[in-house]
Amino acid sequence: MLYDIGANLVNVFLSLNGSKAKVYGKENIPKDGGYIVACTHNGYVDILNLGVSLYPTKIHFMAKKQLFEMKVLGPLVSRLNAFPVDRDNPGPSVIKIPRQLIKEGKVVGIFPSGTRSTENAELKQGAITIAQLAKAQIVPAAYVGPKNVGGVFKRQKGYLIYGEPFTVPSGKEARDEATHYLEKELTRLTEELNSKIKDK
Repeated sequence: MLYDIGANLVNVFLSLNGSKAKVYGKENIPKDGGYIVACTHNGYVDILNLGVSLYPTKIHFMAKKQLFEMKVLGPLVSRLNAFPVDRDNPGPSVIKIPRQLIKEGKVVGIFPSGTRSTENAELKQGAITIAQLAKAQIVPAAYVGPKNVGGVFKRQKGYLIYGEPFTVPSGKEARDEATHYLEKELTRLTEELNSKIKDK
């Protein structure tokens, strides 16, 4: 219920300010079943635009546990379908929760591009591992646009692109190859999106 209200409010807010993302490649989104969306990340407006772009399909976002420890934001984040991950000491829940969500036919959102290069690599590997164990498709995506509310109020336009979904065969070698592929695909999609923006 809260997710629906929030999605509609965000949609209106971004639309009024001209920051609602123009979406490319939406035909690549799987029509049914659970899957993972792995999107580039540079702020929190990308989260909003990603959520709005797939609505009424709801995304269950993987979020760092510190958000859930905040007095006001914590309960709100939980009710918006996010689930916590301890990036410093990841436990079984890192895999268990998203696998269960995918099994239930739900969409899991992961932003495999942290602030540190080591975190960046670990998150990409994590997204691929979840996809492999859940036998789920992973959809790479890239976002270019406002990073925060300041950018939205400046009426900066948002852009989002979805790449073709792929699956990860079993085995460590396949996992390593898929992690490398995801990294290259996120870079390629970002470059493609920037090219589309320049052509406007």
